[in-house]
Amino acid sequence: MEQGTFQLFLGVMSIIALFVFIALYFVKAGYGMFRTASWGISINNKLAWMLMEAPVFIVMLLLWWNSARYNSIVPLIFFLLFQLHYFQRAFVFPFLLRGKSRMPLAIMMMGMLFNLLNGFMQGEWLFYLAPETLYMLDWLKTPQFILGVLLFFTGMGINWYSDYVIRHLRKPGDTQHYLPSQGMYRYVTSANYFGEIIEWAGWAILTWSLSGLVFLWWTVANLVPRANAIWHRYKEEFGDAVGNRKRVFPFLY
Repeated sequence: MEQGTFQLFLGVMSIIALFVFIALYFVKAGYGMFRTASWGISINNKLAWMLMEAPVFIVMLLLWWNSARYNSIVPLIFFLLFQLHYFQRAFVFPFLLRGKSRMPLAIMMMGMLFNLLNGFMQGEWLFYLAPETLYMLDWLKTPQFILGVLLFFTGMGINWYSDYVIRHLRKPGDTQHYLPSQGMYRYVTSANYFGEIIEWAGWAILTWSLSGLVFLWWTVANLVPRANAIWHRYKEEFGDAVGNRKRVFPFLY
């Protein structure tokens, strides 16, 4: 893809994210605690997560392997960081899920489509369109790379631990709802989303790329409205127990 076409693609993706951001304040994506029969056919939650997240892992792998930069150190590090997240999300996280929840097929297909586009968006820039002299070894010493990596792993740690907290709220056979209160859940009701936003903010910084920034915008557009919906659901169920906890950004929102 030529640079001009790629820039247009990023612009279109950014505009679509804006519409998604607005729409999700009015329509709750029907998975997890908000799943309803109105979303149509549903499939096993574990299978849905794997099918939804695996495409981006595969697309990134193919783009990296078929590029002339597959053995360049800095692009390889980018590749490994990105794949670490999606290996966990596609091939580990689904099998850690408890219960017999289901995900609407429509939600899975939308997630799959975005992941395919995002895999292309990240890989096309990093392995094909970025100037050949941009991501040289000196990049590993730049402030943006160092700060970005720190944020990336901090966000990943928060996200993984927060998912662990959610998974262990119930004992086997228990169907009650509980208010999470460990880790960053002391400050926000969607700590897992906070971690993921921090993680991809780190990615945008460490790659210092417009494609990374667009991915961060998509992450915010998708997760912040859902965090708002979860906060309101917790307020309805647990009332004052929610306390001063914010939705997704500690002390802010």
